[in-house]
Formats: sequence, structure tokens, C-alpha cells
Amino acid sequence: MSDNIHIKLPDGSDKEQPKGTTALDVAKSISPRLADAALVAKTNGDLIDLTRPLEEDTDLRILTEKDPEALGVYRHSSAHLLAAAVLELFPEVKLGHGPATESGFFYDFYRPTPFTLEDLEKIEKKMQELVQQNLPYAREFLPRDEGLQRFKGEGDFMKCHFIEQFTKPDEKISIYKTGKFLDFCRGPHIPSTGKIKAFKLLNIAGAYWLGDEKNPQLQRIYGTSFFSKKDLDNYLHQIEEAKKRDHRVLGKQLDLFSIQELAGPGLIFWHPKGGIIRKEMEDWMRDQYIKRGYSLVYTPHVMRKQLWQTSGHEGYYSQNMFDVMELDDAEYRLKPMNCPGHILIYKDSLKSYRDLPVRLGELGTVYRYERSGVMHGLLRVRGFTQDDAHIFCTPEQIEKEIADCVEFARDVLKDFGFDQFITELSTWDPAQRASFVGSEEQWNTATASLEKVLKRLGIEYKTIPGEAAFYGPKIDIKLVDAIGRLWQLSTVQFDFNLPARFGLEYVAEDGTRKQPVMVHRALYGSIERFFGVLIEHYAGAFPVWLSPVQVVLIPIAERHVEYANKVAAMLRGSDSSHFSQHRREVGHPSISVRVEVDARNEKMNAKIREHAMQKVPFMLVVGDKEAEAGKVNVRTRGKEKTEDMAAEEFVRRVGKLIADKSPVL
Repeated sequence: MSDNIHIKLPDGSDKEQPKGTTALDVAKSISPRLADAALVAKTNGDLIDLTRPLEEDTDLRILTEKDPEALGVYRHSSAHLLAAAVLELFPEVKLGHGPATESGFFYDFYRPTPFTLEDLEKIEKKMQELVQQNLPYAREFLPRDEGLQRFKGEGDFMKCHFIEQFTKPDEKISIYKTGKFLDFCRGPHIPSTGKIKAFKLLNIAGAYWLGDEKNPQLQRIYGTSFFSKKDLDNYLHQIEEAKKRDHRVLGKQLDLFSIQELAGPGLIFWHPKGGIIRKEMEDWMRDQYIKRGYSLVYTPHVMRKQLWQTSGHEGYYSQNMFDVMELDDAEYRLKPMNCPGHILIYKDSLKSYRDLPVRLGELGTVYRYERSGVMHGLLRVRGFTQDDAHIFCTPEQIEKEIADCVEFARDVLKDFGFDQFITELSTWDPAQRASFVGSEEQWNTATASLEKVLKRLGIEYKTIPGEAAFYGPKIDIKLVDAIGRLWQLSTVQFDFNLPARFGLEYVAEDGTRKQPVMVHRALYGSIERFFGVLIEHYAGAFPVWLSPVQVVLIPIAERHVEYANKVAAMLRGSDSSHFSQHRREVGHPSISVRVEVDARNEKMNAKIREHAMQKVPFMLVVGDKEAEAGKVNVRTRGKEKTEDMAAEEFVRRVGKLIADKSPVL
């Protein structure tokens, strides 16, 4: 038997090496520069430490900071660096876990004394010292009992739980050592702390052990790390910009919405100005439903528990549902989803193949039990309205319907001013079989349909195993906002499960009864979440068509109020002037502008400052000169210079901006 193995490299070349060769050895044989830049390796699709011995023939990629996959490993190692520093400074701390996240990393600690911001500074300084020491991330394997005994002796109850939960009695466990810090961890990690070039600790938050309020409260320290200081500085700048755009702050400042303590957390009160924007969003969506062949429906907010048992939500989703309510005739649940209601409408009469596809759309309010620690303004709430639609169609129609939904989602983003997005295909994970319903054949067929659509539309996508809904795979479209953040909103989901559970049928062309397939799709995701993203994307300075107040008229003196009201009437389309009459006679679309006249007995500059703070797109100042000439002095949001123009010309201009849904003024 040969003592050598064959290693296939990305360029197609093949290296024969002795068994036990490491990825780092291979990197050194290729180039000293590559070996110095190497962070982690990938063999047959799995990420591994550079120092792990290779025992069989394999594909091999050496990953450097040019590879996006390496960043997750780098950040996981940064979390270990954080834990090592905390232990040096606070040896009494007990350790939870510390994963990489999409934007950085965190580590959970149990310590009765709260960490302070001053502690964060000390920890960060200690992390820098450990970087300078260039400590290796050294892996060793211990018998399970020995590892348990070691962590029990140190009182690390969380590490003991992880070992007992995720390992078998007869296996060896993986331990990583960084200085004095030992962690039960499967890895992989970068070679040493010296490879970490740029990091920052961000904040401290509370987190319950295992997410259960009955368990001890942990302290979670968040941080981030990047391959360069420039990338870190850019990210920190983005965080500062995000603070200025925080929808909770702007929501109060602009009087858009509130959450009332007396009513309860996670429940949104839409104020008049927010209500106007919601109306525009809902009108846009309902108009699109009708143009695209959807039927508008409305379903109850509460339904019998038996319905949710039939749908499978009672078994797969009950932890996210509000408690059962006992009424006279049965037990009821608040609806967490609209789909079972739409299914009952479909099922109310037998459909022919000629009736399909049936597209049912609803702006339906649903209720989900979100834990208190995860709710966040408009972005994570307990009661929200989904722009929910369900399409019932034949298997032959499914790909066209999915493609139309994806195109619809892109139109949503375009009309609301988003020009960048990324697409993910979420599939099932056969290893987590109990979390999903349906056969392997059904999952493979459904996934292939979604893949085919994305390829046909030329959309690049990333496959995310294990992130599908329990009833089928889905396409998620994440928009990129004005400061480069990703937001999960639009989703298109294939469902082969619910039609079977409810015994849905249609009469096929040959007269037989067949089962339709079903598409779930929500493009805003929810009105609340989409609104929160809009606030942050535009920093509260909405495009004209969405602005609650589009124009404010400011008369210089009391004698100018009459002229201001006349211009306001023109903007509202309610005056009887020759201009408005002519617009009606030629069939010009009627655009009613949301306008206010500020006739308060206040100084003009104070009024201008106040309306600028409210981010009103246009302020029109009118005095003697403007009244005599039929003009307005226009102050445009974001521009220093004012502009004089005929009132009728301004009406045309603002009307076009609203009609075109222009994102710029």
C-alpha cells in the first residue's frame, strides 16, 4: 500500500505527497508568499486547519484573505482571541460560545459582575497584546471524559453542556488552545493570533443561556474584525451612519409610529404621517396585484386550532404562535400566517385546469410570539401585516409563476428606490430530516424548479442548505441599502406540502382529479419591516411620492396667506383656475399633492428650520413679489440655492416627480 497521496490543486495540477502532509506544507512547496498569506484550507468542500494532516487523496484549495470564505474563519478566531483576553483579565469568567456572524463575532460569558465600557477598552488592549505574541491556535484531541472532567473542574457548565450535547461517549473531542484559553471547538482556525490585523469591540448585550429566560443571564460581547484597517474603518463609519439613520429615532422625530408600553411590546401604532406612507405602500401593492392577475382576499385574524393542526403549524411552528384561546365551541389561535386561510378560499369550490393559476393576494395582519430579547422597533415585531399571496397552479405552470414572482420582487425594489440586491436559494438539509416535511424526491424536484428559474433569468445566487421553510425550498432576495447593508425582505417559496395536507384538487383536462402545487410569496416581507428599512435607507428623507407632507407653503406675512392658499389649492388639484381646467380638459392625470400652509404667527426662518427637520421635500416661500407675479420661491430639500418659478410650472414639476415615483428631487 502506497504511503503517498494525490492532491489535486485548483489549477488542475496534481501533487503526490507523503501521507500526513499538511496544507501548509503544500503551500510552502508552491510559494513562500502563498504560505505566508495562507489562513485556512479547503479539502473536498470542507474547511480545515492548515496544520491538519492529509491522510487520503483530496482536492485542496489554500485560502487567503482574497477568499470570502476565509473571513468567517478569521472572525471565529477573533472570537477566540476575545475569550483569551477576557480570561487573562477576568479569570473567574465562565465561557459560553463564540461564533462568527455576518458582520463580525461575539462571545458569551457568565460573570455576576457586569462588564463596563471601560472593561471593553481593557479587553481590546489585551487582545492587541495577544496579537503581538503571535500565539498559535493549537488543536488537540482529548477523550470525552477527560475533556468533561477538565471543564467541570473549572466550573465551565456551558462547555460541559456543549460536549454532552454534541459528542458521543466513545469519541475524542476537539480542543483549541490559545494562550491560557481552552475551548471545546470543531474549528477550523487561522494559524495564529498574529494574523489578525484589524478588530474592534463594539458593545455588550444580555443573552439568556440557551435562549431561555429561566436560565442564567449571560453577557455577550460583540466585535468585528477585517483583513485591513481600511475595511474596518469603513465598517465603523457605516455603523456611525446607521446610528443617524436609526428608524426608531427618526420614527419619533418625524412622528411616524410608536410602540406603547401600556399596549405591549412588539405592537406598532401608526401615527398619521406614518399612516400616509403605509397607505401609499398598500395602494401600490394592491394596484400591482390587480395588474398582475391576482384576486384580493381578506381572511380572519383568529381561527380554530384544528386548522393549524391540519396545516402542520401546530407541530412545526407552535413555539412561534400565541397561546390557545378557549372560546365557546373550540380552541382558537391568532394566525401566524395567511396561507391556511387562502387555502380554504381555494378549496371552497372545485377548480378546473382552465381556472388555474389562481392567485390570491392579501395584506393580512399576522401575530407571532417573538421573545422579548429579539424585538427591535419595526424590524422585529409581534403583530405585522404581510403582503401575502398564494398561487395555486399545475406542475407545468409552476416555473412561470415563480419567475413572475421574482420579476415582481425586482419591480418592488426598483420602484421604492433600491438598485442593488443579492439572491439566495434556501434548501433543505437531509441531515435535519425531522425539521422538514415531504420526500427527498419532492425536495429535489422543487429545488430544481427554483434553480432553473434563477438560471433562466440570469440571476446569480448563493445556495444556503438547511434554511428552507419546513414545507419547501425558497428564493430570498436581499436588498442593499444606501450605506451597503443587506436586508432580508422578499421571499418566494415552493410548497408541495399544504396542498396534500388539505387535499386540494383541480379537474385536469382528462377529467381526473389532480393536486395543484402552491407558491407562497411576500415581497415587502411585511409592511412594518419594509417601512423600517425605507426610513433607514432614506434617513427619513423619503422620495416625494412617499413623503407624508410633500410641499409646505410659508407666507411671509398675513396678507400673503390668501395667495398661499390659492397655490395650495392648485397643488391639491381642487382649484378652478385656467391651468387646472386645461389639465382636466386634455385628460392629464390628476395628481393631488399633500400640501400644508404654515400660517402660524412665527418667524419665517424658524418655520423653515422646523420643516427642514421634518425633511419636507419642498418649501415654497411666498410674499408680495411672488403673489404679484404668480410665482413661488422654491427651497428644495438638500439644496442650498432657492429657485423662483411660476406656480403652475412648480405644480407640473412636482406632479411629474410623484407620477414617476422618482427617488431624487
